[in-house]
Parts: sequence; C-alpha cells; structure tokens
Amino acid sequence: MPRIEIEMESAVPPERIIGALTDFTERRPERWPGLNPKEYRVYAVGDTWADVREGNGGSIWAREHYDWSKPGNVTWTVEESGFSKAGSYVSVDATRRADGGSRIHLVWNRQPSSLVGRLVMALIAVTGGRSVRASMLAGIKRLETEADG
Repeated sequence: MPRIEIEMESAVPPERIIGALTDFTERRPERWPGLNPKEYRVYAVGDTWADVREGNGGSIWAREHYDWSKPGNVTWTVEESGFSKAGSYVSVDATRRADGGSRIHLVWNRQPSSLVGRLVMALIAVTGGRSVRASMLAGIKRLETEADG
C-alpha cells in the first residue's frame, strides 16, 4: 500500500489551514484546485465530521468521511471509491511555527482498488508524492492570496 509522508511549511496559520480543509461550502473546489466541482457532493456535516464525495473526474473519485475531532488534525477516510479501497486515508497535522505560520505533516495512505488506482498510486509512489504535495500547496497558495487580498 503506497504510504507517502510529506512535510511542508506555510505562512498561513494552522487554524486557517484546518479551517479550509473542513470548509464544505460551495467554495471548496475553488479553494482546492485538485477537486472537480462536478464531482463535489456534500452528504452530511456535523460538528467535527463530514461525509462528502470528491474527485478529479472519471474513475478518480471517493466518498470520504472527514474527521477533525483531534485539534490540529484532519483525516479523511475512504468509504467507497473508483480507485482506492475503503479504509485508505489522508491525514494532515498543522502546527504553529514561532512566526505564526504552519508546519504541515501530510500522510497519504491509499490502497488501489482498480487498474487506474494501481497506475495512479504507482506514479505517486515513484515521485515521492510530488502531485499530492503540489495539490496541497496549490490550496495553501490560494489561502495566502485570500489573506493578502
């Protein structure tokens, strides 16, 4: 099972990163450019959880359960997917740096459920998660722009 751990830093405070990861409004696909608005559906949202469907199109979609009950952490776990087995997950921890920005630790732990999934995950594993990092950083860059604008 491909498991990638990625460290990132940002000037954005950790509470804004966690807030953006747990914002399930119609703005979500705009904020996180890896999400296709046509694939985005919110099924239910609670105080510290949400059930949503997200994807990039085609067979790259997942219905996931988001959990942010642990401070500074958001974990989303696959319930069903076109490419990844149930129980696969992504977890983000955001902690404050001395300057008010964030240290971000991302764990991408997915198991393929299809040929497309095996190909996608092999590519992600071979590149050390480059596309996962790029997607997360693109969302964080939008948060920085929101703060500036």
